Amino acid sequence: MKIAVSIFSFLAILIGTVLFMQFQVYSDEVGSIEKGYSYSQEIEIVYRGESLDIRQHFKNLPKEELTIEWPKSSINPNCFIENEHSCARLSEDSAKFKEGETRAQSISYVIPLKNGLQSRKLMKNVFATLKDGNVQFSTVHISTERDVDGQWVTGLPLIGEQNLSLVNYSMFSGEGPVKDLFWQDGEFKLQNDIGVLSIYSRTPLKPAFYDKLEKVNFLSEEHLAIINGTNVDGAEGFRMLFLPNVTVAKVQQKVIISQLETSYDFGESPHWLKELVASHLTGTVFGSEKTKDVSATIIAQMTDAQLAEWTERLRALEGQSLNAQVLDEQLSEVLGASTKYITMNVQTENSYPFLYNDPRELYVNLDKQPAIQVVLKDGEVLYAADSLLKTLGYDVSVGENGYYVTSETRAFRFPNEPGFYVFNQRRYNTVSLPVKQVAGQYFIEESWLQRLFLVEIKKSENRITITAPGE
Repeated sequence: MKIAVSIFSFLAILIGTVLFMQFQVYSDEVGSIEKGYSYSQEIEIVYRGESLDIRQHFKNLPKEELTIEWPKSSINPNCFIENEHSCARLSEDSAKFKEGETRAQSISYVIPLKNGLQSRKLMKNVFATLKDGNVQFSTVHISTERDVDGQWVTGLPLIGEQNLSLVNYSMFSGEGPVKDLFWQDGEFKLQNDIGVLSIYSRTPLKPAFYDKLEKVNFLSEEHLAIINGTNVDGAEGFRMLFLPNVTVAKVQQKVIISQLETSYDFGESPHWLKELVASHLTGTVFGSEKTKDVSATIIAQMTDAQLAEWTERLRALEGQSLNAQVLDEQLSEVLGASTKYITMNVQTENSYPFLYNDPRELYVNLDKQPAIQVVLKDGEVLYAADSLLKTLGYDVSVGENGYYVTSETRAFRFPNEPGFYVFNQRRYNTVSLPVKQVAGQYFIEESWLQRLFLVEIKKSENRITITAPGE
């Protein structure tokens, strides 16, 4: 063990001298951050038999009390005595670092590995964290016995590797946290670094792949590891993305969506909505046919200045909850007119046409009716027929010969073909359509609503009031 640690330390100095000099400067800057609290960390991992022996060094700690969140699978949590101050703040139950001036503390623990180190098995959440803390910089050292032949992946940039007579050693270092570990045996290895991405694969990829990948616009500078293959559990790793039969298009979509999900809270929104936001943030439309159709329709409504404002508004929403309603509100403000275009596309399987909505509150008699849509199409004002006519006391249905609207004394049929309608079994010719379909939904035109259903419509700045006969 002592020999491995000695070689470990020597290689760390050999590979990372310049890196550590930069790291120290960076760490001093981290310590001065006053918003929230942040820290840096250095992690030493030794694989022995059927466990990972881990030493974790926290640096640039604030002086207040800090709660330690140990990995659920860890055993033997303890202090690691690096110097006389390295455990000065560790509580007796090892649950926290007590308030104190010492800015560096060290701990040790063991992660048991059932059946030992398994190829292509993702090891999730294997490192300790500090509650509510933000990891600014991480360095990870991994050593294994000489006969353990394979490649480690952490999600951080790989700084260097050494194969010596007694141990194999790998070092990773970069901005941000690290949570998971992945190991694969055989010829699997790092093939290339492209910007914020490290590409791991068993076989080399063609130069054209890297040439195209360099031209892709990504959303952040946080490093990610792209693994050309799968893991046995099928799960994604933190800062690791698994892609069978990797292509530029797959990498683009997977990486950008992953980056997007770390910056926005989409809740239960459909996947294509994420693709839509990502497309407008990167300026490159990609994803499903619905994404492409909705994106093209939005772009067609905008001037160049409005498109730039739309993109800036999307960036400004970073860190917030995002759904179709929020996007429609932003889109309406950019266009200067109300629309529920994105919301309606979420609610319908097929593409819904772009329509402007009347944003005023709608009342039928004295009751507010938020579910009844009022849309503007081809110069006409259209009211959602099903919900409105039911509110007015009619039964509605769709039959083989058209759209039926009935009450005790009045019966209408609006046929599928234009040119007439039927009222109480009598045919009336007409030039325009009283009732029409928009994206599979029935709407009634405003003047026909008044004429046929004898309602009175009054409009003010903030309200539309429909009054039924006799009310």
